[in-house]
Amino acid sequence: MKGFYRSKYTTPSGEVRYAAVTQFEATDARRAFPCWDEPAIKATFDISLVVPKDRVALSNMNVIDRKPYPDDENLVEVKFARTPVMSTYLVAFVVGEYDFVETRSKDGVCVRVYTPVGKAEQGKFALEVAAKTLPFYKDYFNVPYPLPKIDLIAIADFAAGAMENWGLVTYRETALLIDPKNSCSSSRQWVALVVGHELAHQWFGNLVTMEWWTHLWLNEGFASWIEYLCVDHCFPEYDIWTQFVSADYTRAQELDALDNSHPIEVSVGHPSEVDEIFDAISYSKGASVIRMLHDYIGDKDFKKGMNMYLTKFQQKNAATEDLWESLENASGKPIAAVMNTWTKQMGFPLIYVESEQVEDDRVLRLSQRKFCASGPYVGEDCPQWMVPITISTSEDPNHAKLKILMDKPEMNIVLKNVRPDQWVKLNLGTVGFYRTQYSSTMLESLLPGIRDLSLPPVDRLGLQNDLFSLARAGIISTVEVLKVMEAFVNEPNYTVWSDLSCNLGILSTLLSHTDFYEEIQEFVKDIFSPIGERLGWDPKPGEGHLDALLRGLVLGKLGKAGHKATLEEARRRFKDHVEGKQILSADLRSPVYLTVLKHGDSSTLDIMLKLHKQADMQEEKNRIERVLGATPSSELIQKVLTFALSEEVRPQDTVSVIGGVAGGSKHGRKAAWKFIKDNWEEVYNRYQGGFLISRLIKLSVEGFAVDKMAGEVKAFFESHPAPSAERTIQQCCENILLNAAWLKRDAESIHQYLLQRKASPPTV
Repeated sequence: MKGFYRSKYTTPSGEVRYAAVTQFEATDARRAFPCWDEPAIKATFDISLVVPKDRVALSNMNVIDRKPYPDDENLVEVKFARTPVMSTYLVAFVVGEYDFVETRSKDGVCVRVYTPVGKAEQGKFALEVAAKTLPFYKDYFNVPYPLPKIDLIAIADFAAGAMENWGLVTYRETALLIDPKNSCSSSRQWVALVVGHELAHQWFGNLVTMEWWTHLWLNEGFASWIEYLCVDHCFPEYDIWTQFVSADYTRAQELDALDNSHPIEVSVGHPSEVDEIFDAISYSKGASVIRMLHDYIGDKDFKKGMNMYLTKFQQKNAATEDLWESLENASGKPIAAVMNTWTKQMGFPLIYVESEQVEDDRVLRLSQRKFCASGPYVGEDCPQWMVPITISTSEDPNHAKLKILMDKPEMNIVLKNVRPDQWVKLNLGTVGFYRTQYSSTMLESLLPGIRDLSLPPVDRLGLQNDLFSLARAGIISTVEVLKVMEAFVNEPNYTVWSDLSCNLGILSTLLSHTDFYEEIQEFVKDIFSPIGERLGWDPKPGEGHLDALLRGLVLGKLGKAGHKATLEEARRRFKDHVEGKQILSADLRSPVYLTVLKHGDSSTLDIMLKLHKQADMQEEKNRIERVLGATPSSELIQKVLTFALSEEVRPQDTVSVIGGVAGGSKHGRKAAWKFIKDNWEEVYNRYQGGFLISRLIKLSVEGFAVDKMAGEVKAFFESHPAPSAERTIQQCCENILLNAAWLKRDAESIHQYLLQRKASPPTV
């Protein structure tokens, strides 16, 4: 799926055909035409395509001429307008059969969404988002969109989520197409985010391009931040900034605490090193530090600086320093000095804080050290950060009482007029890219704020996530975190539940290596059943997007853990769905499919595979592919793995099927790893470098928790090299060793705690 390649699709009548499409980023324009294939060597492009006359032909610019081809009456020659000065990796052309829907944005840009034939209707949602987004960015940057048109097109076989080619943005079908009846809420949200991300690149990346791949993070981090700003503008009801914290911020911190992380800015010398940096550091940490920077500068000066940057460098190239200079000029703050500590060194700080009441004031003592996944930092020169710190109190939990820049290892701060009974919290809104460890008295005073919801949602989430990672690193005990998790019984917020659910999932996977896995499932059922009962199965009047997401999450969690009432209801609804009596709403399909498969047999798997074959929408096929790994028995797991490499599964989706098996159960983990080793040649040839190979390796091996497995994984890849996944492999081995250490350290105390809970259940 690189360079100019063919993409397989099936016509409505069932015939297999091919489209010809491009994917050039990072270094594959050279596979399609000879060129100086580097981002700083820009040119204008005059493109013409000779194509069958019944096919749609698209490129970056609008068509200026279409005439019969002299040598063959079945062909036409299509000529496109000259492009602006641009980089090779953004050139694109597509030839195939497509329908489209179109509109004009209020700035007069022609916007089209191209869909598979017969599915134009499914392009309408993305079209609406795109038409709202273009004017939003034009106003935000105060720079108009520079081309006459923009096309968004769904490609059947596509490795990435989408690609921001200037004026012709390509997408996986699942990142663009929405069927009002059969698409779930999370798909709508995903489409809105991806459209927002790719359109941001039309300015940030395409109009102004990074000087070299070292600065890739500028493109990706920025677009990954502003996509949320744009979705928040289009869909305020999504509460998307809270979701940012669990989707991007915590993911980046998890990776960046490893010894095998890397700085945001990486020197790149070989194409395989470029593929490797399309990771959570470039995207999610990049977006997180930009969010922190935006908060530190303030929106008005940030916009002013962005406009200076885009105006100064349009149609040219720029480096990280150039952006800092523009923002520094706009804000008068020491941007470069602060940001260099976040982009040029890897990792982030753990801020330890203790407090003391002195008459009417609260005195805080802060100290910073690098946060490490393996426990307290040991080493000579501990790196230091310049950390923008915000502090709030229970008097006004939503506003900062104090903002300071921590620019040394230790600091004392006096908060005036804070009563002894008030709590004090760092990192309001979980915006600063650091973790906080409170003294036990400070933590004690914060916990009631979780139970009575007086702490804002994103602060409840941050507090729980910090504690969980401190336990994972062995700085506090896991039992302490389990006790905090029990305080979330009244929690109404979807994103807070989603983060809690992820962490319980990590713990479940860890404990699948013990003989008390069932006990942690009981704990999961206890935590989730009160909210499950409150929500029920069917949407209530007045509910919105977030309620739908929460219901799917909770029912899936209860069903997977084997909650009896949930399992029975899921089976009943599944039967009605399959028999056509009562079709499941799109938001309930994933949790129901997962539940019946996890507790099903070979006939359940056969029914699921049949539903997969019949599904007309890629979204439904993916939904099924992701849960197949939940199937319990080892021979069915083999069947699912074989299915993953079959013609039935699109090449980019094989990864989620195998990943689902690895994450589904203890047998699954072993079977998936063996399957990858046995089929390595085929798997590797399929993805030839590319970032999908890294994703596949990560999903397959990261659940292991035995020291010797780290050695086995390392040895396998020494004899079967995967250059673009080298860093991922090191990170996986590090994670396996960390899991093993965590298990040795805490398994016994967790077991004792769960037994004792059973003997005397807590009163809620």
